[in-house]
Amino acid sequence: MNRIAMFVTGAFAAGLMAAPAAHAEGVKPPMTVIKSPWCGCCTAWVEIAETAGYTVKIVHREDFVPLKRQHGVPDDLAACHTVLVDQYVVEGHVPLEAVDRLLSERPEIRGIAVAGMPAGSPGMGDHGDAYDVVTFQPGTVEGSTVWMSVPAH
Repeated sequence: MNRIAMFVTGAFAAGLMAAPAAHAEGVKPPMTVIKSPWCGCCTAWVEIAETAGYTVKIVHREDFVPLKRQHGVPDDLAACHTVLVDQYVVEGHVPLEAVDRLLSERPEIRGIAVAGMPAGSPGMGDHGDAYDVVTFQPGTVEGSTVWMSVPAH
């Protein structure tokens, strides 16, 4: 069994990851967004997710470090909000197209992330520089790959 399969099997057994839910064709799984109660850009991201058809549960937290570590978010990729959807973690201002692709393709990764808060990313305004959405494994950026590149606009 490879390392990823061992992690996934162990994570399910430890209750760190929910088993992938079966969803009817075209029905998007619910997501939980953990964010600060004071963050307007995170609220804007939630509104974009809801407009895209996701049902969103919001959990307000002030201290994110333990939560991000619990869910395997590498420190180098930490952003202002963390999303849990099916067995994946979506960190930061990730475009919903990338989330949809993640849930459709279901790769053996822990999650995807947009580090920081790039201008022009969902919730961060309409105009900005190019940025990448990257994959990650629990707690490390080693082995990360570019999942999606977003051009400047």
